[in-house]
Amino acid sequence: MSDSVSLNASKERGARTYSGYLMFAVAMLLLGVFIWSIFNAIEMQGGIGRIGASIGWFVAFTIASSGFYMLQPNQAASITMFGSYQGTDRKEGLRWVWPWMTSTKISVRANNLISEKIKVNDLRGNPIEIAAQVVWRVTDTAQALFDVDDYKAFVLAQIEAAVRTIGSRYPYDDIEHKEVTLRGNHDEVGAELRTVLMERLAVAGITVDECGFTHLAYAQEIAGAMLRRQQAEAVIAARKKLVEGAVTMVEMALHQLSEKDVVHLDDERKAAMVSNLMVVLCGERDTQPVVNTGSLYQ
Repeated sequence: MSDSVSLNASKERGARTYSGYLMFAVAMLLLGVFIWSIFNAIEMQGGIGRIGASIGWFVAFTIASSGFYMLQPNQAASITMFGSYQGTDRKEGLRWVWPWMTSTKISVRANNLISEKIKVNDLRGNPIEIAAQVVWRVTDTAQALFDVDDYKAFVLAQIEAAVRTIGSRYPYDDIEHKEVTLRGNHDEVGAELRTVLMERLAVAGITVDECGFTHLAYAQEIAGAMLRRQQAEAVIAARKKLVEGAVTMVEMALHQLSEKDVVHLDDERKAAMVSNLMVVLCGERDTQPVVNTGSLYQ
């Protein structure tokens, strides 16, 4: 049985590069010397020494003019020589390296990505549709270029995996508000999604600045049934509040009538009054007054 080979983690370091403006001046000077040497060789009717000197000045000009590259703000260049990583240059403007070194540009700007809608089963097994918005950027250019094959594709794959993981940890909704839910706790769930993403993307030298859900809904096959359930739960909760308020108001009315000695009510009259008040307070339609010209017992 062969031993598995672990990944050799890269780490960004500064590269030894030079100012392109200074080297541009040097290149122009070498070009001028080369042109002067050509005219000098023509005037002096050649000569191996003069021709050789002209060729040498031309080679020097070619070397000086072959190492230029330009960096914009929040852009970096990874420098390699014969496949070996030499460092990263983050200084903006015109830059220069030896022509046998290769520079690979990479953006370190913030990227905003909105993932595709994916179907996930929540904690209770209900299928839901979910999509996330993620703001990410490269912090270690060496890891992004050399530790993963394609860091942008890697980000897409890890975002989908993280969204599936978080979506299955929590229920979509909880009418009693006793659990952390995807719909009711955006900030808390979004913070956990960011933590999971940063752990997954650390191998690629990428950090996550911000993330959250842009789409969250029940899947189409159960959306209608879940809507009816939510409506029923909302009606039950509303009626519960209505009854609690009505009982409080009836209790307050009986207490004030007794305290102010407005009327003396026996148990039967109190029961009738409570019944009438509960009908008035809990009824969905406007009540119609009834004038009783007799007594309670007639």
